[in-house]
Amino acid sequence: MRRFAAERARDLLRSHSLQRYSRRRLLSSLTSQSQSRFLSSTSPPDSPPSMGSQPVTLDTINPKVLKCEYAVRGEIVSIAQRLQQELKENPGSHPFDEILYCNIGNPQSLGQQPITFFREVIALCDHPSILDKSETQGLFSADAIERAWQILDQIPGRATGAYSHSQGIKGLRDAIADGIEARDGFPADPNDIFLTDGASPAVHMMMQLLIRSESDGIFCPIPQYPLYSASIALHGGTLVPYYLDEETGWGLEVSDLQKQLDSARSKGITVRALVVINPGNPTGQVLAEENQQQIVEFCKKEGLVLLADEVYQENIYVPDKQFHSFKKIARSMGYGENDISLVSFQSVSKGYYGECGKRGGYMEVTGFSADVREQIYKVASVNLCSNITGQILASLVMNPPKVGDESYESYCEERDGILSSLARRAQTLEQALNSLEGITCNRAEGAMYLFPRIHLPQKAIKAAEAAKTAPDAFYCRRLLDATGIVVVPGSGFGQVPGTWHFRCTILPQEDKIPAVVSRLTEFHKGFMDEFRD
Repeated sequence: MRRFAAERARDLLRSHSLQRYSRRRLLSSLTSQSQSRFLSSTSPPDSPPSMGSQPVTLDTINPKVLKCEYAVRGEIVSIAQRLQQELKENPGSHPFDEILYCNIGNPQSLGQQPITFFREVIALCDHPSILDKSETQGLFSADAIERAWQILDQIPGRATGAYSHSQGIKGLRDAIADGIEARDGFPADPNDIFLTDGASPAVHMMMQLLIRSESDGIFCPIPQYPLYSASIALHGGTLVPYYLDEETGWGLEVSDLQKQLDSARSKGITVRALVVINPGNPTGQVLAEENQQQIVEFCKKEGLVLLADEVYQENIYVPDKQFHSFKKIARSMGYGENDISLVSFQSVSKGYYGECGKRGGYMEVTGFSADVREQIYKVASVNLCSNITGQILASLVMNPPKVGDESYESYCEERDGILSSLARRAQTLEQALNSLEGITCNRAEGAMYLFPRIHLPQKAIKAAEAAKTAPDAFYCRRLLDATGIVVVPGSGFGQVPGTWHFRCTILPQEDKIPAVVSRLTEFHKGFMDEFRD
């Protein structure tokens, strides 16, 4: 009986196989005939690639992708990740026991703890069924529970896994607008706010809107965050550089802007926008209010869109500097919607929150006509919407607990603890760098980075040339191999020709900073001795 069943099963399988084969032959024949009829009415197709050849090569991909570079996650980081794997598989295989990542502003990867109130609200919003449980009152703060209810009431179906409006959930944009108004003292319209997956997609969106061809230019600071050079390259525009003055603490001279603008226009380039990063990345400076006023005046006079990267607005470490948004500056000068086009970028990845992986942020778009706004909305709609967790976080960042809320004191303690620790780390690293032979480092006023200049011996520069690499990249690679410290060569950010720098974050936890200082100091002394002229 079992043998009969087995034979019957084989017969059925054989029959089904023959039927599938016949259907495939018929489909192939019909497809071939259809293609033949279609191709006969057009020019002959290119001959198919030979067997084994790749349909996509570096010669056939979009050349704009080849032109695009992003040094923050470049070659040095790839090598560091390989070394980290080698240490894991073979402890003791290198002269250091861990990789110290000082290359990227990624606070929580280096041990920074998230803000409790923010995470409580997110947890409750993502799992709303626990809001009705009695145990929740003992596990979560009362204001986190209340805020979660408020947010969920703004979300259709209370579903954080559903798409939202392409600009973001209206109630969350209302909260962000309230936060902007409280910060600046001027009204903010929730319809001006586009919630995005971090600030980067918002930057890409504006480049996509502004750049029509290579004859369109975007003013960028040098040094600059490579997102800007990369996005300009990807969208086919031209980067028009303006150099920050290292001698004056990375100051921005409007007279230099005018010279660069006149030069670009003489070459047939239409400069569309000016990028300003404040506080600065990678340079860490905080612009003076008077300097900001000059920039606003320049953009208004020359008809430029002002793209204000303000993602480090919470990261101010010196008592004599204060953050002012460019929108606040423009409005305080009496300029309104009809006077200047301004886009401000904010992110949940920086500040004291450091929620990089949650991918939340927004842009506030002001001074654009209704028909252009419709086009911006259309571009946002192509991506459907940003992730809901990031949207919620953006609303929390701009509307944290207030006086009288149960979480207010613990929130302030966490926030102030993180920011004061960052300030101490910045000062310690700044002093250490300035104590080294041939290194000068400007004051770390804000953001998360130091950008020291290294005066390299000619012998080291020639060694870098022999290795076919930039001198600062040569230095950074040697530093990584000797110490496990990962920094980014200044050549990845742009710099005055003939000068060399590297960017170092202040983000390793405070108890790791002495190890960074001692390893760097020992390496640098040895490097200078080896290559001394």
